[in-house]
Amino acid sequence: MRNVSVIIPAAGSGKRMKGFLKRKPFIHLCGKPVISHTLNVFKGIPAVKEIILVVNKKDLNQAKKYFRRGIVKVIEGGSERKDSVYNGIKAIQKDPDIILIHDGVRPFVTKAIITDSIKQAVRFGAAVVAVPVIPTIKSADKSGFVNKTLDRSRLWEIQTPQVFKRGIIIKAYKKLKIHATDDAMLVEKMGRKVKIVMGSYNNIKITTPKDLKIAEAILKSPSLRARTK
Repeated sequence: MRNVSVIIPAAGSGKRMKGFLKRKPFIHLCGKPVISHTLNVFKGIPAVKEIILVVNKKDLNQAKKYFRRGIVKVIEGGSERKDSVYNGIKAIQKDPDIILIHDGVRPFVTKAIITDSIKQAVRFGAAVVAVPVIPTIKSADKSGFVNKTLDRSRLWEIQTPQVFKRGIIIKAYKKLKIHATDDAMLVEKMGRKVKIVMGSYNNIKITTPKDLKIAEAILKSPSLRARTK
């Protein structure tokens, strides 16, 4: 397995998590912060040589106090996710073969998914974790009328990790100054192919209070929890 540096963006403002005093990564989930659950998965993978945790400026001191141990390095994020990831890229010190980017509020990623995505990135240069879309998806015109029902057998809901050979993702971030909803989009814009890796429907991103309740249910249910190992 190649040397891997992991960037964990966790600097979002959490506007959709109303009613909570703390930002999403630091909200407690069954007794410890969401971000702790996420970090613990990566700490158990031998190929991971460093973890760059990118947090909101207001959370910097708190994060350094609790998480700046061993292979974890805490840095300040930017105004948007793309800026935070780039800050993480610039903070890398271990000269990795592979750079892996994973949302800080996706605590149920599995070691199997992580190692598979790394292997595919080594082989193809870029890999993204995803699950097949279940609902029927339609596109509409500007007036709100359906103009097409999309073939869902070819549609994927993108998750993280998103994993890249070091040179590919660094070039993408340096070359392209465009708005991108994920890291793979930058690589796609350079004309590179991105390999899809099967993820898990449990690999949820905690964005709303409803998601937090789902996350608690996953942790408390032996049958659901077993799917995250």
